[in-house]
Amino acid sequence: MTPPFHPTLNAALNALSAALLLAGFTLIRRGRERAHARCMQGAFLASVAFLVSYLAYHATNEALVRYAGPEWGRTPYLALLLSHTVLAALVPILALRTLWLGWKDRRRRHRRLARITLPLWLYVSATGVLVYLVLYVFTDSGARALAGGGR
Repeated sequence: MTPPFHPTLNAALNALSAALLLAGFTLIRRGRERAHARCMQGAFLASVAFLVSYLAYHATNEALVRYAGPEWGRTPYLALLLSHTVLAALVPILALRTLWLGWKDRRRRHRRLARITLPLWLYVSATGVLVYLVLYVFTDSGARALAGGGR
């Protein structure tokens, strides 16, 4: 079964955010500040688009997708989901502050906070893709929810 549109879009937006974060990191290491800033702004916009899509999907979709893979994978999946969710609540605050410091050219504080923000934001983006893969590609969790077995 083909995964639903919104979860696939959400995974793509998370992947785009991760790619832009990595590109931005590479660019700043090469001294290309303007290109770095554009990539980081793009990563932020991709993350905002993800959040809008995620909220729209869950506001209009009653199906609750529960892990339906092998029992041995349940605990690792739930640990992944918990860490992803907790950090996903923290990253927007860190990202906004980091971007603001960069925009205001407060380099020392920007760099210090970016050293914390980047790995956390990258983790959230990458694990967002991994959660999608577990639910919709590696297991039939998404298909079960769509068939009415999710609640």
